[in-house]
Amino acid sequence: MNEAAQQLNQRNARLLRLATYASVTVAVILITLKAVVWFMSGSVSLLASLIDSLMDGGASLINLFAVSYALTPADRGHRFGHGKAEALAGLAQSAFIAGSAVLVLLQGIDHLLHPRPVEAAWYGVAVMLLSIVATLLLLRFQRYVIQRTGSTAIRADALHYRSDLLMNASIIVALILAWYGLPGADALFGIGVALFIGFGALQIGRDAIQILMDHELPDEVRKEALELARAVPGVIDVHDLRTRQSGQQWFMQLHLELPGELPLTEAHELGEQVRHAIQRRFTQAEVLVHKDPV
Repeated sequence: MNEAAQQLNQRNARLLRLATYASVTVAVILITLKAVVWFMSGSVSLLASLIDSLMDGGASLINLFAVSYALTPADRGHRFGHGKAEALAGLAQSAFIAGSAVLVLLQGIDHLLHPRPVEAAWYGVAVMLLSIVATLLLLRFQRYVIQRTGSTAIRADALHYRSDLLMNASIIVALILAWYGLPGADALFGIGVALFIGFGALQIGRDAIQILMDHELPDEVRKEALELARAVPGVIDVHDLRTRQSGQQWFMQLHLELPGELPLTEAHELGEQVRHAIQRRFTQAEVLVHKDPV
């Protein structure tokens, strides 16, 4: 691995660890505040938010350990590294979120069938406003980390924190309506939030499974890699490009079509030029080049 790639990996590792610590910290603060106000109010929509924050906290803890493990260098038993721990964390998060959605849905239906008054609604509104501010700050940092690392685990974490923004806004509306004599709104909003959470869980699980199943990298990445290889003087054509992702690491393998009379030394040198051209553009990529005589 060249020096530029090592520096990139070290920077990404630092950003990923900071993102997991920030996520856990925000989750713990919000869980504490929401638990107190839910106990005071009995609001089902606030309970939905509390349960979601509990799931966020659990998922963030999973991320913290998974990201640390994923950043462990390759060893004799894991020659391609430990990067898929990130995707496993994303899959675990989807299960957490789906479970929270079912629980909130059942609570919402029960409160819709058996309406109960909502107390201390304005305390709930204050906590939701604080949650929105804290979530926006966290998402801003997570977006920065995702742009520079492409982390599946952090992207999954950010997905359900983004859903929290909509949830918190809807809960504010529900609490205000309940305060003015419409307690059924609280249950309806709780059910709506549960369905929204469930949809997010499906998205996270699908993305994680794609990586675990070695899904190809995006088409634009593959297209650019082929163009870079074909642009090297002496290369006739390129075929059989295969790509996959494992955590922060990309893996690419391709076949070069070279003149059949080319000496082995020159063929090897062309292969190295292609490898370096692709790795200069995609520093997180490990490139394997096979030479085919034409």
